[in-house]
Amino acid sequence: VQLQASGGGLVQAGGFLRLSCAASGRTFGRYHTGWFRQAPGKEREFVAAISWSGESTYYADSVKGRFTISRDNANNTVYLQMNRLKPEDTAVYCCAAVYGSTLSRPLYDYWGQGTQVTVSS
Repeated sequence: VQLQASGGGLVQAGGFLRLSCAASGRTFGRYHTGWFRQAPGKEREFVAAISWSGESTYYADSVKGRFTISRDNANNTVYLQMNRLKPEDTAVYCCAAVYGSTLSRPLYDYWGQGTQVTVSS
């Protein structure tokens, strides 16, 4: 499966963005999918994940209550709605997927290129 993240941009603190992770190559409906981010000089960190069915979602404490992950399997897309953005959310965001996992933090097999999110203060 190939993944492509989009939807990043420049936004003021308190604003919002919606990221999309579009999958191609195979049906996306059986892939557990996650979002990660990496800020300059920092390690990549987990942001959110969603089970292949969409029934279970997982969030990093730093984004809980502000970000929402969802999926549209009919359109092979996973979304990350980011509200009340903060300057510390500035990073390159990428999505990743793994087939059929039921773990909350699986090892991901497929990674997409990232999209830049910049939050100004």
